Amino acid sequence: MLIRIHPDNPSERQIKTVVECLNDGGVIIFPTDTIYAMGCDIFKSRAIDRISRIKGIKAEKANFSFLCHDLSHLSDYSKPIHNDVFKLMKRTLPGPFTYILEASNTVPKILHRKKKTVGIRVPDNNIITEIIRQLGNPVMSTSIRDEDEIIEYSTDPELIHEKFENLVDIVIDGGYGDNEPSTIIDCTGDEIFVVREGKGKL
Repeated sequence: MLIRIHPDNPSERQIKTVVECLNDGGVIIFPTDTIYAMGCDIFKSRAIDRISRIKGIKAEKANFSFLCHDLSHLSDYSKPIHNDVFKLMKRTLPGPFTYILEASNTVPKILHRKKKTVGIRVPDNNIITEIIRQLGNPVMSTSIRDEDEIIEYSTDPELIHEKFENLVDIVIDGGYGDNEPSTIIDCTGDEIFVVREGKGKL
């Protein structure tokens, strides 16, 4: 199903449809403030398995991120963080940054059996943040790559729908996506380390 949602004023009814799909263990494709992503409720293990199969990877080895609507859930999914890290997160989020933190025991086992870290992201996008807020917990997210040799990420929601309509439950059309991913910052060591330079500039 392709649902067009206005990026500035998301319709309450459409958001509710997507949230019900996630509550039922559905898999969705949605816009962020960077690229289009695929995701599900972090507590629906069958949906996580389904995404892993679509991407051809094992869930415990994948680098899935948690999308939150703000930093209020931070202590639920990560171990206590240094004050400098929290200040940096407050300054840059919502925004195109993914922070790698030490995972707490609340993170579903399927997602950190092999790894003890979690990627946390608060995207600056009204559609997905409103979905997360109404869902009540983070959405697990992974980027959608393109087979094109020049374009690394798929940006056209209608083409994404054509490709994935039989694999996922809902594709959200929130306008054209970006072709630059988030900047990844590792905060698990003694020093803050930029793993990947992306759209976010520190």
